Amino acid sequence: MILGTFIEAVAQILSMIINIYVWIVIIAALVSWVRPDPYNPIVQILYKLTEPLYVKIRSLIPTIIGGIDLTPLIVILVLQFINLFFIKLLFSLARSL
Repeated sequence: MILGTFIEAVAQILSMIINIYVWIVIIAALVSWVRPDPYNPIVQILYKLTEPLYVKIRSLIPTIIGGIDLTPLIVILVLQFINLFFIKLLFSLARSL
């Protein structure tokens, strides 16, 4: 009972973190369209939060197609897969305990 509740709480927190990061990726993608001031603190935070993951994905697969960078879309799809599959798996594990 206690272990199941703990696992469910962890799954809920992970789901919230994933959703927050998805919004960060969306905001960073939208901001990149308007050529923001690179010295703006918000732009720097968005860059520091998204660029390390973008670099890893770009090193694995080519993500620029027709001049459009699809890395944010790939990140969102992977995060949604994790949220729908692994988090749901944690919830079902918690309910079975």
